[in-house]
Amino acid sequence: MQFITTESLDTLGAMGEQLIWDTIQDTFINRTGVAYWRYPIFSQTGKFRKEPDILIVDRDLGLIIIEIKSITIHQLLNIRGHRWEYQNYYTSFNHPYQQGENQLYALLEYTKQEPSLKDKVMGRVLIALPLITSEQWQEKNFHKLPTSPPIIFKNSLLSILEIIQKIPSLTPESHLSENQWKLLLSIISGTPVFCQPNHQVLSHPKSRGKILQELRSQISDFDLQQETIGKQIPLGCQRIRGIAGSGKTVLLAQKAAVMHLKHPDWKIALVFFSRSLYHPIIEQVDKWLRYFSNNEQKYEAKHSNLLILHAWGSRKQLGLYRYLCKVAGVPPLSVKNTTSQHPNESLAEACIHLLKETAIPQTFDAILIDEGQDLIVDHYKFEDKQPFYWMAYQALHPCDPLHPEQKRLIWAYDEAQSLESLKIPTASELFGENLGHLVTGNYGNGIKKSEILRRCYRTPHPIITAAHGIGMGLLRPGGMLSGMTRKTEWEAIGYEVEGGFISGEKITLKRPLKNSPNPIPKLWTGSIIELNIYSSRQQELNSLSNQIIHNLRYEGLRPCREILVIVLGTFYEAMKLENYVATFLMRQGIDIFIPSSPDCNILNPHSEQRDPNKFWCEGGVTISRIHRAKGHCADMVYLVGLDHIAKDESNIYLRNQLFIGLTRAKGWVNVSGIGQYQFYEEMRRVLESGDRFTFRFNRPLKREMTVTDGGEVLKRYALGGRNFRNADLRDAYLVGSCLKKANLIGANLRGANLQNAQLDGVKLIAADLSHGNLKGASLRKAKLMGANLTGANLENADLTDADLTDADLTEVVLSPLTKISITE
Repeated sequence: MQFITTESLDTLGAMGEQLIWDTIQDTFINRTGVAYWRYPIFSQTGKFRKEPDILIVDRDLGLIIIEIKSITIHQLLNIRGHRWEYQNYYTSFNHPYQQGENQLYALLEYTKQEPSLKDKVMGRVLIALPLITSEQWQEKNFHKLPTSPPIIFKNSLLSILEIIQKIPSLTPESHLSENQWKLLLSIISGTPVFCQPNHQVLSHPKSRGKILQELRSQISDFDLQQETIGKQIPLGCQRIRGIAGSGKTVLLAQKAAVMHLKHPDWKIALVFFSRSLYHPIIEQVDKWLRYFSNNEQKYEAKHSNLLILHAWGSRKQLGLYRYLCKVAGVPPLSVKNTTSQHPNESLAEACIHLLKETAIPQTFDAILIDEGQDLIVDHYKFEDKQPFYWMAYQALHPCDPLHPEQKRLIWAYDEAQSLESLKIPTASELFGENLGHLVTGNYGNGIKKSEILRRCYRTPHPIITAAHGIGMGLLRPGGMLSGMTRKTEWEAIGYEVEGGFISGEKITLKRPLKNSPNPIPKLWTGSIIELNIYSSRQQELNSLSNQIIHNLRYEGLRPCREILVIVLGTFYEAMKLENYVATFLMRQGIDIFIPSSPDCNILNPHSEQRDPNKFWCEGGVTISRIHRAKGHCADMVYLVGLDHIAKDESNIYLRNQLFIGLTRAKGWVNVSGIGQYQFYEEMRRVLESGDRFTFRFNRPLKREMTVTDGGEVLKRYALGGRNFRNADLRDAYLVGSCLKKANLIGANLRGANLQNAQLDGVKLIAADLSHGNLKGASLRKAKLMGANLTGANLENADLTDADLTDADLTEVVLSPLTKISITE
């Protein structure tokens, strides 16, 4: 069984609650299912909404809700029916069993929406009293009450499973089939929230429309990592790095909704850069709120502490920057008041102005940022910090007054989708070197400070691999342009690696099918991705219009949201081509829509008619440049103007355009261009390679990426950073790394692999190196005073002149070649 702690156990009753949660984990570890600490299904209780303390979803026992009361027998005054009365407790009364029943029946109602699960899921409710024994309960004669519920007492914790098994289900006994069990997990995770409704498709059985119809009837896999991230509330900053199509936006929307329902008094902002994302994000947040509140709450912007905000905003619609200007009493700047030509840099200028004008008021309890790479700038910094992120960080209340640096700023990003900056949103880049440790390690209870999403759900396997291959230039004749240069980094995003990243060495990267579970390739017998090169633009657009007409007339695809045309190229190239494509398609009788237009078939609307939040229009095929297309997707995607990339193929920004365009596809993608370029041959080689790329690695890359904690530390070190004090690097892979003279005082390196690492002169005072692998490491003149080296492997390590005063060397592994000359 898997266990998810959605929030830290930091309440007054935490000791008793932790005891029950620990017992559940020990007891159910070898069973099949998932258990939650505070699963977010909320029942109305007076003025407040309350979620169950523990929800267990068990393969054989069904749903089990446990309500924990960490009270002593003296605090329980009386029980009248289902009403429990207390003294010296946070409340004078409540209805714990009835509350658990309400939550159980709310979950069972969801299961009834699936015909195969109706009346098939068993359910039980129990009360846990970790501070009361059964004898104390009986002395009060509570056991004689007709309404006495099933109870787990302090002295029966070791029999918790037997107690649960003996309790009769509140619903008929039933055994779930494998398919029913998979469906139940899908419902518990909330996956049906985002299932698109089926519509009638009038086309032949093997058409794209029919394939999509079949796809929408399939059950999504239960993803433990996504389930964990979406429902957990961290105690401070959190970074979510996810490849394209991994569900980052959905997870942030779920996270924001869960926070709001758990803590309605919190001021929360969900922020993004592209205004065309307003509608889809509001829709997602609304669906999650309704789902977890049993349809008791919906998203209402005017009456809510949960704000969905564009990063900048406008006079008619507040964004985070303008909101903070209003709170601080500082007149906001507009784009016209800045000197930059790029929107993200203009915003950075405005943020710098605000930061210089005033201290930012601590207004929010949590800020979540989607598409975080779009808010990074290369040329505008505020005291060596990214201006927008530093503004957002300053606007937050500390989570804990004792640790004022810990603020709940959560950002999701994919650096492969950067269009304006090649910088990566690491903590040191955002907040400066002194706060570079903010998202290294974890908060305990399974809540990580950094998460990496490796599975791509939206984009089919052949497309996501091609996107990585061409986007990073893996098979480029002139050598790889960008990407990761360490095996662990590639493994973290879902690839298998053969060979080492040494100049001149051959490398093979393979992406297993399990990391790209989109089923389209199994259902469709034709090509998923097509490349077509034409002799003229007229020929290219003739083919485009014919294919779209075929999609609409014979394949059952709808124009809006199922077909998307993206034009590639620099700003002026793309703007010109966008207009040309739209005009051409309209002449062929195809209704089109240009994002921000008031309606279909309008090419150049007056500025007052524009709606920057609008990306789709019913009945029209959207034609978009790449910037506006970010965050959107369609089943059939057409990429037009590949020649604009081909003629400047070493330009990483342009390759990133192609990567983003490819990964907008949920089903199929057609890429087209004109002319003759060597780049086209590279593209063909990528498509022929499938999910396996073999190439010769050479340094340097134009852009080197890191995604793991270990990789980030090494990159900071390479850029001159030396202060990693109190860094949490548990189980980090740092084989052969060079960290000479680094400050790792108080660092947690428990279980870290530092084999053959160069650690001469490193400060590891009071650091935890227990069970770490330091085989062959050089620790000459290292400061290890008070360090914990319990069970560490020091075979062949060189500790010449190292200071091991008061270090714990219990069960340390040595060898005849280990060199130790202790400095007193």
